[in-house]
Amino acid sequence: MIVSIDVDAQKTFSPLCPAELPVAGGDEIVVELNRQAALADLRVMTKDAHSPAAKWLVDTPQQMLQPTGLPDADVTWVAHAMVGTYGYELLDGLPDTKQYDYCVWKGVDPEFHPYGACFHDLQEKLSTGLIEWLRDRQAKIIMVGGLATDYCVKTTVLQLLKAGGWQVWVNRAACRGIAKETVRLAWQEMEAAGATVFHNAEEIENFIKFNNLK
Repeated sequence: MIVSIDVDAQKTFSPLCPAELPVAGGDEIVVELNRQAALADLRVMTKDAHSPAAKWLVDTPQQMLQPTGLPDADVTWVAHAMVGTYGYELLDGLPDTKQYDYCVWKGVDPEFHPYGACFHDLQEKLSTGLIEWLRDRQAKIIMVGGLATDYCVKTTVLQLLKAGGWQVWVNRAACRGIAKETVRLAWQEMEAAGATVFHNAEEIENFIKFNNLK
C-alpha cells in the first residue's frame, strides 16, 4: 500500500498571502503533489488550523521566533492559517477536503502549535491518529510533499520514520522551504534518519516501475 501525504499545502504558506508566512514558490507545488498522489493508493491531507485566540500570536514579523514559555508552542508566529480565512484554504488545484482518504487538522487548540502531522503536542504524546490509520491501512510506502520543508515537512517525515514499519519517501519538487540554510539542514536530517529523497514524481514513478512495487 502506497500513501501520499500533502503536508500543509495551504495558501497561507505561499506568496498568495504575503502578510502571513509566505514561502517562495509555495504556490508552485500543486502539479507535483498531484503527480505523486497519482502513484499512490491513498491520499492524506494535513492543514494548519489556528484560532485567533492562539497564545503564540504576535503582530509583526519582527516579533516572531521568540520563546513563548508554553509547553506546546515553542516560539511566536504572526497570524497564519486562521480557520475560515483565505490563507487557511488549500492551494488551488488540490482536491476538495472530502476527496482525501484521511485528514489532519493541527494547532486548533490556542495552547498548541505543532509542526508534525502525527501529534498534536510537541512532546509527541497526543496522537492525531495518522500513524494508527496508516498502520490499519497496512501502508508500506509513504510519499511526502508540502510546506514548509524546514518545519512541518521535516517534522512529519521524522515522526513517520520514528514510528517505523514503512518506507518514507520525500519529493523535493513537491516541497518548498523558508530559509536556505535550514532547508539544507532539513534535507540532511531527513536522509540521515532514513528517508529516501527523490528529485520529482517522475523519478518516483520510474523507481516504482523498476522495482515492481505496484
